[in-house]
Amino acid sequence: MSVVADARAMAEDLIRLRRDLHREPEVGLHLPRTQERVLAALDGLPLEITTGRSSTAVTAVLRGAGSGRAVLLRADMDGLPVQETTGLDYASRAEGTMHACGHDLHTAMLAGAARLLSDRRDRLGGDVVFMFQPGEEGWEGARAMIDEGVLDAAGPRVEAAYGLHVFSTFEPGFTSRPGPMMAASASFAVTVRGRGGHGSAPHLARDPVPVAAEMITALQTMITRRFDIFDPVVLTVGVVRAGSRSNIIPETARFEATVRTFSRDAGQRVRDAAVRLVRGIAQAHDVEADAEYLEARPATVNDDGETAFARDVVRETFGDDGYATMPNPIAGAEDFSRVLAEVPGCFLALGALPAGADPRRAAFNHSPHAVFDDSVLADGAALFTELARRRLASEGDRP
Repeated sequence: MSVVADARAMAEDLIRLRRDLHREPEVGLHLPRTQERVLAALDGLPLEITTGRSSTAVTAVLRGAGSGRAVLLRADMDGLPVQETTGLDYASRAEGTMHACGHDLHTAMLAGAARLLSDRRDRLGGDVVFMFQPGEEGWEGARAMIDEGVLDAAGPRVEAAYGLHVFSTFEPGFTSRPGPMMAASASFAVTVRGRGGHGSAPHLARDPVPVAAEMITALQTMITRRFDIFDPVVLTVGVVRAGSRSNIIPETARFEATVRTFSRDAGQRVRDAAVRLVRGIAQAHDVEADAEYLEARPATVNDDGETAFARDVVRETFGDDGYATMPNPIAGAEDFSRVLAEVPGCFLALGALPAGADPRRAAFNHSPHAVFDDSVLADGAALFTELARRRLASEGDRP
């Protein structure tokens, strides 16, 4: 049977695993119940399994018939601090926690690929490293696994790496693009320090609230006036805090923003410009401003050759309609970027819009209403399998 046929034959098992994971989501680097289910799903397969020292990561190595070469397949496993409101019969049982980004699907797909590739190990031209990663949602799980040696787990360093991500509003099928696929992310937090007083006499105080408001507006204007629309920057203020009563001028006002960029140049320039801007506005109003700019993760940049290879594998496996080139990168961030900064590879998107749903109305990833279609699980497992199998069958360092 073909890989796709074998994957679809195990679809019910993949759905069962995914829904078990969905019912009990966990957040962060320590996911003991999730790790337990992954280890159970891998039990009996001819894998060399190690678990993380600083997290509940799982690394599994499948030894193929060839030697001296290895590729990596990755799935993230963590949920989000979101209260689920989907009403599904397998909805989260954990209060305030949900698999709102589809990582439960990724985990089930990679477990399925481990089974499919194990059945074909005598025809593999090298080794496969399965990277089951916790802590993708802001916990630096990929960095922790890299620091603990996941890229060298097979002995030879992996020569290529592949990952995929489901999206609840994308039509079925795979999509990707060479170069920047997802954004770099950073956080920008500003505390404006003034002098408190009575709301009826602002001239006797140094009100930080209008200063913070001016900074927020000026930052948005700066983005549109200072940065190339073809090398975009996104800056969104998501938190504003100040005061306790309407008639009290507070001592401080604080706002926090997320910043997304697609090139190192834009990332450095927005960092310098944003800090300089808020400090200048503070000085103009005779208050102080503490500005903290923290880079979180780099852009997810796909290798040109590996992306062309992945595109061809999708089309040969699922037909020409199974793949579409993504016209623009996604402004979300992804810590698979840390893997791709070390080795060439490709990150793909997989549409998981439920059948009959309107993509314009469907809830996007991270929403408490987000729903993902289980029918994509077999195709995701099949693609993981074919990427590894065909990449190890190719000659040289690149396809």
